[in-house]
Amino acid sequence: MANHHNIPKHNPDANIHSIDELVSMEKSVEVMTVDNNVCNSKEYTELDLSSFSNLKVLEVGDYSFAFVDEVKLIGLRQLERVVIGKRSFVNEDYYNSNNVTLDRKRHFYLKNCERLREMKIGSGSFCFYYVFEIEDVDRLEVIEMGKLEEGGCNFKFASLELKSDSEGMI
Repeated sequence: MANHHNIPKHNPDANIHSIDELVSMEKSVEVMTVDNNVCNSKEYTELDLSSFSNLKVLEVGDYSFAFVDEVKLIGLRQLERVVIGKRSFVNEDYYNSNNVTLDRKRHFYLKNCERLREMKIGSGSFCFYYVFEIEDVDRLEVIEMGKLEEGGCNFKFASLELKSDSEGMI
């Protein structure tokens, strides 16, 4: 991954600084804070946090998870808040190349998170994801994705699907 002068430095509040720390994280954790510019190994292509049943808050820094093709936040019944920084879940070298093609294998799933109230995604994150699916998050009040003045580009090639079994919701 190329060096970028605008990549934020280390986040002192983070409890995840590497893939090894993520993989060895206790499944009972309630707050997961991923540092800036980490978990960018080409071998790490799926982020499935569905086994973290007590997770209440997920915060991912900027420029992290560059090679992750699939994100699953499914059945996290305690999850209340998801915040993703800028340019995460996007390979910067790919992003900056002139021959960008749609990669249909990149998917984001947020399902059955009954307490989720807030999801914020920074500019440029998930830019080349093809599927963006939100289902059964009846308490979701805030969805914020990027800022146009910062280049936006969130889920550029995806359709937004909001699904719920509850009447009158979403």
